[in-house]
Amino acid sequence: MGRRHLQDFRPLRVRDTARLLFENNRIAQRPLWYDVAGDIPPSQPFVRPLMQSGSHKSVKGRKPSKMFKPMALEFPEDALRNDFYGDHPWELARPRVILEGSGCDAKQWDWSRIVQPGKKLDGESVVQRQLWLMTNEFKTQSAAYDQARREFYHHRHLEEVERRIAKEEALAAGAYFGKGPLQVGMELEDKAYEQWKEWAAKQTEERKQQTAQMYTGPVEETPEEKQLDDFDDLLDEGDAVLAPSEPSRNA
Repeated sequence: MGRRHLQDFRPLRVRDTARLLFENNRIAQRPLWYDVAGDIPPSQPFVRPLMQSGSHKSVKGRKPSKMFKPMALEFPEDALRNDFYGDHPWELARPRVILEGSGCDAKQWDWSRIVQPGKKLDGESVVQRQLWLMTNEFKTQSAAYDQARREFYHHRHLEEVERRIAKEEALAAGAYFGKGPLQVGMELEDKAYEQWKEWAAKQTEERKQQTAQMYTGPVEETPEEKQLDDFDDLLDEGDAVLAPSEPSRNA
């Protein structure tokens, strides 16, 4: 293994350090893990990266060994899941039970049919059914996918019909159901729209006030407007001069 740095042995010296602290009265009592660490000491083999100290280059220009690098786990179901959930993204929004009894529950079911007793029909049913068709009936991936999807659509349609019939029967028997998701969504949308209308009206009124303030103050008249005003003044003066003489002329 070659030379080891002192920090590589620190896990092995933790118990000795605790013993010395206790003997020198630095701590009142031994730690709770003291006896356990003595019975089960830390592992001594170490795995050191094949790198030179203080350098990022590998030894003699070689790449580090991948012996201790974990292998990527790949399963045939992964590609099938990507295809199905890529075409049906809303299936991921459905609630699912991910707990398993033994970790191999999928192997205990008979995937010669897509509906399994005790399991809810979901995307995983399509994946396992497709894999069974590819393995046992030797169908291509696309053909098995089409057949599994058709079966999935058929049974999902039957579930929807059963749900509607059960609701109609319950309503006929006097049951009362609360607001559905569509009604709740429409009410929230209407509420948000009314709030937006109030905000928009307020913003419009503020904008009008700002625009009106920009044009307040003395406004200079144009030469044409000034001439018209002078002409109106002359007419008013003439009317004032002629007004007293009108009664005598009529008389």
